[in-house]
Amino acid sequence: MTNVPVRSSSSSPATMKPTGDVLAALRNLMKNLPNNLGSINAYIIPSNDAHQSEYLAARDERRAFVSGFDGSAGTAVVTEREALLWTDGRYYQQATKQLDTSWTLMRDGQPTTPSIDAWLAKALQPGARVGVDANLITAAAWTPLQTSLKTAGCTLLPVNPNLIDLLWKEQPAVPHNPLLPLATTFTGVTIAQKLATVREKLADKRASVLVVSALDEIAWLLNLRGTDIDYNPVFFSYLIVTPDALYLFIDPAQMRPQVEEHFRANGVTVEVRGYGEVHAVLQELAGSNAASPPGTGPLVWISSGSSYALVALVPEERRLHDITPINLMKAVKNETEAKGMRDCHIRDGVALCQYFAWLERCMRDGTPVDEISGAARLEELRSRQAHYQGLSFTTISASGPNGSIIHYHPLPETNRPITANEIYLCDSGAQYLDGTTDVTRTMHFGQPTAEEIRAFTHVLKGQIALGTAIFPRKVKGQFLDTIARKALWDIGLDYGHGTGHGIGHFLNVHEGPMGIGIRLMPNDPGLEENMFLSNEPGYYKDGQFGIRIEDIVQVVTANVGTNFDGRGALTFRTVTMCPIQTRLIDVGLLTGRERDHLNAYHQIVLDTLGPLLREANDPDTLAWLERETKPI
Repeated sequence: MTNVPVRSSSSSPATMKPTGDVLAALRNLMKNLPNNLGSINAYIIPSNDAHQSEYLAARDERRAFVSGFDGSAGTAVVTEREALLWTDGRYYQQATKQLDTSWTLMRDGQPTTPSIDAWLAKALQPGARVGVDANLITAAAWTPLQTSLKTAGCTLLPVNPNLIDLLWKEQPAVPHNPLLPLATTFTGVTIAQKLATVREKLADKRASVLVVSALDEIAWLLNLRGTDIDYNPVFFSYLIVTPDALYLFIDPAQMRPQVEEHFRANGVTVEVRGYGEVHAVLQELAGSNAASPPGTGPLVWISSGSSYALVALVPEERRLHDITPINLMKAVKNETEAKGMRDCHIRDGVALCQYFAWLERCMRDGTPVDEISGAARLEELRSRQAHYQGLSFTTISASGPNGSIIHYHPLPETNRPITANEIYLCDSGAQYLDGTTDVTRTMHFGQPTAEEIRAFTHVLKGQIALGTAIFPRKVKGQFLDTIARKALWDIGLDYGHGTGHGIGHFLNVHEGPMGIGIRLMPNDPGLEENMFLSNEPGYYKDGQFGIRIEDIVQVVTANVGTNFDGRGALTFRTVTMCPIQTRLIDVGLLTGRERDHLNAYHQIVLDTLGPLLREANDPDTLAWLERETKPI
């Protein structure tokens, strides 16, 4: 999945929330800020929480609350007279349907759309003040925005408390759910072993303090999981590592006896502090309150992807702004994690085949199925699999024109029947104790049109091209993106999302720092063995249909004669186990190499899942699988 929608009770891809009253109240607050901060002429409302999470807990959906648009990516800007929403091509359709007349949609990525800072610099008068909650904007985003506004004679101001929080009378509470200790049979490495490596990296950089604010990094390092954010097995916390201490900032109510025992079993001592104490402790450790001359205090390693509110606590001359070592360690799975990822995709494949076989029978027998009931059936089938913990994102179950909305998710207002007359796109995934899955299959249970077959075949050609690519070790993922797009570009088609994202091990379905896409990823360390990413080109015809084929692939050593002058040769191994529907393929458009690759993949799927379906005494799904994997 390229990205994931943020859920909101206030709106859906088909509903429009009136926002006039909340905008009027916000503008009144902007004129008279709390804490005697005066007034501001513009207020920026990012999509982030204090940890810059992609998914949000319900209480952090501030941009959705004020605008009505609940896509996962976007930034709102409110001035004295205007309200604007910047979002990218994945969400143009959704935003058009959700924003009322108070808002202007700014189509981010279009050549004629100015950036937020450029628009503010032009729209505001010199001397204007722009406010933002510094907890919700990264240091990397704050600095250029501040510079751009300063050049225009304007000021960027951190505003606390958050103005939306003051207006949101029914804002949900902060979640603080129980933690789940993860055994080393699943993690492969103890906390003590991970911590030793982190401290080695600290010493290499001559740093004395490491600040960790990303929730998935904290969960991975501590071999803990949580449920504070839907679909993401993380928990709200901060972490600080020093050469001789490990501080965890968390709601004390979450520290149950089994968590304390988990730390002892993993060979570490953890100093637990309250969640809100991180700022005071960081100031103390960073020497922010000391009168020491510049450059003489401790070096603090803090990612520029952390909030500006956190980064600003460290004197500028003492900041080490590299990506954290945990981020890089987490991206390269150890052997236990890699095996778990492969194993969970096999079990996940059983559920997927059972679902698509069931769906085809429903089409044949005339049994009504819609997007919502189909997604519920798939979830139920997954829940039967060993180590199942829940979904990894809201299932994209999209029939016909709904499939052209890249990050559609069905709700009662938008629910359509799944029929044999339209393309059906299903993008789904699950969390298991041994890994995370994410897979998209596009199906047609009747007679697809020539246009649909042509588009699907070219998407498949691009997907095969990327999946079979051989490339130098440590090459940036951005350089591989064109490989997946070329077949579509050859016939004048394209898609408005990235081609691949990293995926966590029983963690976030989207995991950096690597990825495959057109946009530059400055922290991408380059691809190396045992990274897992998605391979998911697509094509979307507005209002008619959507096509996406997505597998998870493992980066492995390529068995070829060359090694790129000693750099090493890598390729991808597909770990997703589910047939690609041949009914939608124009075989005449495939090369012999492409046909051989698809046939070989289908044989692996049959050989892997067939025995499991026989063991499960599921002859109907087995018959479907045997038919769907026949060589072409």
